[in-house]
Amino acid sequence: MRLPCATHLPLYRQEAIYLRSGIALPRATLAEWIGACGVALQPLADRLHEQMKAVAILHADETPVGMLDPGSGQTKRAYLFAYRTATGPPIVLFDFCTSRSGAHARRFLGDWRGALMVDDYGGYKALFREGITELGCWVHARRKFFEQYQASGSALAKEALARIAELYRIEEEAAGMDASARLAHRQQHAMPVLHAFKAWLIEQRKTTVGQSNTAKAMDYTLRRWDALARYVEDGRYPIDNNLVENAIRPIALGRKNWMFVGAERAGQRAAAIMGLLATAKANGLDPHAWLTDVLTRLPTTLDRDIHTLLPLPGHWQPTPIC
Repeated sequence: MRLPCATHLPLYRQEAIYLRSGIALPRATLAEWIGACGVALQPLADRLHEQMKAVAILHADETPVGMLDPGSGQTKRAYLFAYRTATGPPIVLFDFCTSRSGAHARRFLGDWRGALMVDDYGGYKALFREGITELGCWVHARRKFFEQYQASGSALAKEALARIAELYRIEEEAAGMDASARLAHRQQHAMPVLHAFKAWLIEQRKTTVGQSNTAKAMDYTLRRWDALARYVEDGRYPIDNNLVENAIRPIALGRKNWMFVGAERAGQRAAAIMGLLATAKANGLDPHAWLTDVLTRLPTTLDRDIHTLLPLPGHWQPTPIC
């Protein structure tokens, strides 16, 4: 069977593909199989959730998806919240939610207290009042200046982009360093750039028209400054949210194919499967090989041994071929 949650191939297309090969597999049957897989794999997703909450630094983001609205013949907006570890072996998890409310993030993270890399969406703000450390994404700040520079050729936006590029150049130099060395490098080289950039923004903002897009980009950056500059306080902190945005990108592309989920439960099962497959891919595993082996072994694996099936280094090992 193909992996629709990995390739985002709708079931009606799979049905047609199999039929061309002389295999009659109605999409209702395929949907039942995927649902059964979601139920079987949920304990692994739950265990990955536990593993993720043991990591001190996480990324989070969210993306809209359609969900069928029973009785209306239409769809309504739901959301996939995405989470990814920033350190250690990558873990990617998706949480299907019927709204964008920040309550979903608070439920998912529970009593976890660490550093969370997010954009400026207000739904996360309650987390930071409850003791989670906020990290701001420089890609989001840069994007606002980039869009303005593309639209108008603004000299101020160009200068801001050059200053942000310098931060990334410094970060590239630290790419192979351990956390301690990276912290020292950031303190020595990035800190002065940040101080100069903030002073420049404050000074330029005084003479920039208040409703212009350049002014809005400046205001966004200054409003988010503490969170944006916090990455220089710890060598483990990421400079942006690219890791989780990369994890979301296949969803954003795939939903153009499958368009919507049929129900909340179906969305939750799909989220569990997609998170496991995304984690497998992030760790260099073949998702098909992992899934085939795990579904074969799950019925005889004790709960205390479920960690041996996780798609993480040092956990899952393929069954030897005799």
